[in-house]
Amino acid sequence: MRTGPLSIALVGTRGVPAHYGGFETAIEEVGRRLVERGHKVVVYCRRPADGGPQSEEYLGMKLVHLPAMRRRTLETLSHTGLSVAHLLRHRTDAAIVFNAANAPWLPLVRAAKIPVATHVDGLEWQRAKWGPLGSRYYRACESLAVRWSDALIADAEGIAQYYTEEFNAPTSLITYGAPLLDAGPTDRLAELGLEAGSYHLVVARFEPENHVDVIVDGFARSSAELPLVVVGSAPYSDDYTRRVHSLADSRVRFLGGVWDQEQLDQLYANSAVYWHGHSVGGTNPSLLRALGAGTAVNAYDVGFNREVLRSAGEFFRTAADIPALVHSAESAPKTLGSRAAQSRVEAGRYDWDIVAGDYERLCLELRNRDHGPSRLSRRKSAASAASRSS
Repeated sequence: MRTGPLSIALVGTRGVPAHYGGFETAIEEVGRRLVERGHKVVVYCRRPADGGPQSEEYLGMKLVHLPAMRRRTLETLSHTGLSVAHLLRHRTDAAIVFNAANAPWLPLVRAAKIPVATHVDGLEWQRAKWGPLGSRYYRACESLAVRWSDALIADAEGIAQYYTEEFNAPTSLITYGAPLLDAGPTDRLAELGLEAGSYHLVVARFEPENHVDVIVDGFARSSAELPLVVVGSAPYSDDYTRRVHSLADSRVRFLGGVWDQEQLDQLYANSAVYWHGHSVGGTNPSLLRALGAGTAVNAYDVGFNREVLRSAGEFFRTAADIPALVHSAESAPKTLGSRAAQSRVEAGRYDWDIVAGDYERLCLELRNRDHGPSRLSRRKSAASAASRSS
């Protein structure tokens, strides 16, 4: 078995610094820790649309900037295709491809005998924004990821269970970390005209599966005395954005995207309640950030969120459920404080150092495997043979 430092390629995301989404956060947190452990990490990044500056290195990680087609249905796949072409000319010990939607490029990686794991993300085919054709594409990509990957990474038990039931495919369960945030400073809140503990918070991309409209609708129906601060937007969801805004009243404040991490952390750490509407993405980094901030959380009632929150959360399904939760939060500050403390307890289960160690072990296994058919393909073939003989 080979030992020593690894060269690891991280492919399929917008890249770092992390300004958007869970994959980018994971790459930043895991990648820098792998570098600290002596490994060489290459991150494939999307070239800025505005032609802004491009660094060649970040937190010890080497960055490769490549263009992408700026269309929702082609942006990820086009950039990953260029990234794979570059990867084939610059070999690495192991590659992690993020997002099962990139599975059509896996045969090229496999043909080059580069061991590859696919982080399958959530159940993307359930997202309404893709439509029937997009949904079928994502379902097909799940099957391709199983066929062409040496390993699959799931970030939630529910995702792992799905791949077991649908494909009889094993997964490596590797979650995200929960950054521990200090409520301390509030100077960046003052810039927004907010005070600590004096607002409800939503942080989400404006997509139907994140239920921002449900939260805003329910909040507008409530007798809330504190405002609801909404952070987020979406580049391809104008109709949905208009719907969210149409449901709001004067107590709802839309901040758009907040890219200043210090200000965003202060928003999390000083909110009275964090409202989380995500429903299809597995373990969500925004939810973990709220836990690490010691914030009480009300979440959409789905298995992924219950898996993370356990006893720390309260849950809703419709806008009609929300007014009672708002009243409960604003009328019982002691109970809210107890729930916030429980959030901190649950955050302790999600540690970036442990997550990085899991990625390191997986990459070591990938480097030391043989270069025949993928482990998952062999498992599938064995299962098929057993079925035929029974």
